[in-house]
Amino acid sequence: MQRDHREQLNFSWQANADAWTAAVREQRIESRRLVTDAAILRAILACEPKRVLDIGCGEGWLCRGLMAHGIEAVGVDASAPLIEVARAVCSGHYRVCGYAELEAQAAMLGRFEVLVCNFALLEEPLAPVLRSLHGLLAPGGSLLIQTIHPWSARGEGIYQDGWRVETFAGFGEGFNEPMPWFFRTLESWLTLLAETGWRLQWLQEPLHPDSEQPVSLLLLLTSAQR
Repeated sequence: MQRDHREQLNFSWQANADAWTAAVREQRIESRRLVTDAAILRAILACEPKRVLDIGCGEGWLCRGLMAHGIEAVGVDASAPLIEVARAVCSGHYRVCGYAELEAQAAMLGRFEVLVCNFALLEEPLAPVLRSLHGLLAPGGSLLIQTIHPWSARGEGIYQDGWRVETFAGFGEGFNEPMPWFFRTLESWLTLLAETGWRLQWLQEPLHPDSEQPVSLLLLLTSAQR
């Protein structure tokens, strides 16, 4: 039976869990190794939070990095296999939780000074998720989003919103299922965030040290609903 994009996206995270874990822990992904991992960690630490929620935490690398700095980090991910490997390395707080479940679990999760979505917002209908995040934010808290830079990621394609496919070429062995993801232009990102009650504080474009081209788009936002 043919899966729709959203089902295939979720299936890809489940099927490729071991490959993702190896790629992250062995630092196979150049953009992460040279640029984006340090960029998101540096941005979080600059906020000086006590509690951080890593939404789409994967195998838990960012939570472990934050814990090393004395920060209480909670990781949630819809992929049970990824949560299992995260728990196996660190006894931190990890929960199997899809984005649609975040609002229902808000009372259990508590409030956070920083919410992080690090290459985790890959679906098309993001407005409900972004609206639900307000309920997890502590007063004065921030939402940090790092995503694929729209100008770099467009490749040879046209510059407009639409589904693309990631085949993980160059990430190493074990990636058996391609991953559809929804491409957004910069204008589309900023419009979506404003419409869901988020106010942009700053925007950064971390550059590759050799090509000096933007690798990712990093956004710091505060709630406009408070």
